[in-house]
Amino acid sequence: MDIATLIGVIGAYAIIAVAMVLAGGLGQFVDIPSVLIVVVGSHFIVIMKHSLPQFFGGFKVGLKSIMFKSEDLQQLIEKIVELADAARKGGLLSLEGAEIPNEFMKKGVSLLVDGHNAEVVEDIMRKDISLSVQRHETGASVFKSLADIAPAMGMIGTLVGLVGMLANMDDPKAIGPAMAVALLTTLYGAVIANMMAIPVMEKLELRNEEEKLSNNLIVDGLLSIQAGQNPRVIEQMLQGYVAESKRAKAED
Repeated sequence: MDIATLIGVIGAYAIIAVAMVLAGGLGQFVDIPSVLIVVVGSHFIVIMKHSLPQFFGGFKVGLKSIMFKSEDLQQLIEKIVELADAARKGGLLSLEGAEIPNEFMKKGVSLLVDGHNAEVVEDIMRKDISLSVQRHETGASVFKSLADIAPAMGMIGTLVGLVGMLANMDDPKAIGPAMAVALLTTLYGAVIANMMAIPVMEKLELRNEEEKLSNNLIVDGLLSIQAGQNPRVIEQMLQGYVAESKRAKAED
């Protein structure tokens, strides 16, 4: 689990919850008409903009922003160098059954062991990277749509509440509920956009770049193993994927 996301989610919502309690209690911030307009309405409009598989798949991918653990590039390089050493001593077939925690790397090693040529291996693995990027971009687009729509639905709810308030100016008891709809819909829209949709969208974009970088490192490493390059040369080549500060730390 990503600790930064966890801290951010708990901290942000805890602060809002404490502020609501201090302002008079959580109950006064719950309004069913406002929930229907903003929360339910926003999700229906997002469904209109995407297919159902994209909508549900987007939220599934969104969980990756919380549950995904970034790959340590240095550990990937060490594993590839280890595989390169084994392949140099016993050939590519010696890699069969090697303990490989990374699923993408495991698939690539399986292709090498099966004897596919370099072009086939690269095509298959680059295609996997491309499809993974596409899935992440689709997921991010779902949350981008939600971030755009929720505040707009909040504004629509505000107008609905104002109309209800103005239409019942002669009834003081009706003004309060209508005003609650007018204000709470704006609050709900802002919370959904700024405390959920936008952070998840941007985290998905970050995860996408991280995964693409680590997968490209794996492809280059495995192709170098197949080409029979020296493990030390492979290591030096792959160090280019690592930030200079982390590279120096690993050397120390």
